[in-house]
Amino acid sequence: MLLPKRVKFRRVQRGRLTGKALRGNKVTYGDFGLVALEPAWIKSNQIEAARIAMTRYIKRGGQVWIKIFPDKPVTEKPAETRMGSGKGSPEYWVAVVKPGRVMFEIAGVPEETAREAMRLAANKLPIKCKFVCKEETDGEQE
Repeated sequence: MLLPKRVKFRRVQRGRLTGKALRGNKVTYGDFGLVALEPAWIKSNQIEAARIAMTRYIKRGGQVWIKIFPDKPVTEKPAETRMGSGKGSPEYWVAVVKPGRVMFEIAGVPEETAREAMRLAANKLPIKCKFVCKEETDGEQE
């Protein structure tokens, strides 16, 4: 599971998921990418499940990059606790993902293999995703 080594503050406010991804919206390292089409919080165990699905499918060929990192703690209060008595303790970590964000990249495999690996990874995520090639994302922003 991914989580930060240390953070400045143990608990953070929830924030808002408005707008599109301004950074991380291009395929930079690999040849193919998986782009988010909806805003969401992606849990660290969902990122890990998607990574395992991709690497198992491509076996030992190719390379995978994870371009999102869960650096936001989400707190929960224990079950059957009365109101009040402060904010709960951190339970899990999430990555804030906005539409247009490239979440995973892959290189060193043919397009059909990459497309199927990304489809398997997208099934592990709670949002709609799109498969893109490197040249597609470069042309959009210019």
